[in-house]
Amino acid sequence: MSADVLIAAKGLGKAYPKVHRSRDRLRALARLVFTGSDADRISVLRDIDIEVRRGESLGLIGANGAGKSTLLKLITGVLTPTAGEVRVNGTIGALLELGAGFHPEYSGRDNIVMAAALHGLVGAQLRERLPQIIEFADIGRYIDEPVKHYSSGMVVRLGFAVVAALKPDLLVTDEVLAVGDESFQKKCVKWMQDYLADGGTLILVSHSMYHVQKLCRHACWLRDGEVAMTGDVFDVTQAYLAWHERRSSDASLQRPLDRANIEFSLVSVDLDDSPGEGPLIVAQGATLRVRARIRSRDGRPPTLAVGIVRADGTPVYGVGSDMDGVAPCRIGENDFVSELEFPSLALLPGGYSVRVHSLDTEGVRIFDTIERGLSVRGATRELGLVRLAHRWNLAQGEDSAT
Repeated sequence: MSADVLIAAKGLGKAYPKVHRSRDRLRALARLVFTGSDADRISVLRDIDIEVRRGESLGLIGANGAGKSTLLKLITGVLTPTAGEVRVNGTIGALLELGAGFHPEYSGRDNIVMAAALHGLVGAQLRERLPQIIEFADIGRYIDEPVKHYSSGMVVRLGFAVVAALKPDLLVTDEVLAVGDESFQKKCVKWMQDYLADGGTLILVSHSMYHVQKLCRHACWLRDGEVAMTGDVFDVTQAYLAWHERRSSDASLQRPLDRANIEFSLVSVDLDDSPGEGPLIVAQGATLRVRARIRSRDGRPPTLAVGIVRADGTPVYGVGSDMDGVAPCRIGENDFVSELEFPSLALLPGGYSVRVHSLDTEGVRIFDTIERGLSVRGATRELGLVRLAHRWNLAQGEDSAT
């Protein structure tokens, strides 16, 4: 294990026995005693390979139940793996389950002292940093109240304040920024940015892709206990958002089963010369070409309509050949082809669908539809669906175009 590698996980896995009732626990125990294994288990994580180097920032993303929190617990030693191994080379500051490590009957001040002592901070060092910790937590008079009286936001404030004072080699956080008010979230983000700038290492679990993109350079997407994708933070988060939008979409288009009798049928739709029905990945600002081949049963020229929708079904743009006074080119007695080009695609990164419709000559009735997935990639934190040309007017009266 190299000196600059803080975390190295290889083939990491975690499984639990199926124990829905009390007798299930006895059966699981008997299998372990007499056979040395428990085949009847629920696998939470499988074959996880992760390496985190000093100074890196990794965002762990995924839907609820994907295994993110379990992976953090394996990294921090809270849980032991059932497969593979994880090695740690440095000190870890962990903010996992809300209130974990705090004694509910003790005051916030007493819990700070105990938590700091567990990390080796005692005596003069503790007396020197205690006021800073209390100031960072900013919970007022509640610092001398029992922790059991704290709100969830106050518990997170206390835990983060302790970790901030210790400045570990690796900071591991699980949805810390989802709890607490906006002012404290800003304080946490600012501290994390300074921590990373000073060479700290971060593993961040969050459902906020904004915070993941803001704080992390790399990301790992967990899906159903396995690594679905890992790499650059923008590539991974945008792929995850596209998947999530498609998953949550209720819209489903089904093509007619009897295609032989359709008056105007779509033979094929190619995106950027990419045939088939799979999704296309393009860069933000690139040129997108949509080429469709249509078959007319009686030889009449069809009308072609092309629409772009967000993966969740939100319409973005649509246009028809009749709107622009353009007719598809005839390439045979009953076959036509039409190509539409979008130069400098203004779509923001995310998941989309290109829907192509064949209509009658008058452009009134839709006869057939083909939908192709489109994933737009790019390093930007702008919000919305499209990028609008804009400029900032500076206070001095100068213009700054972007």
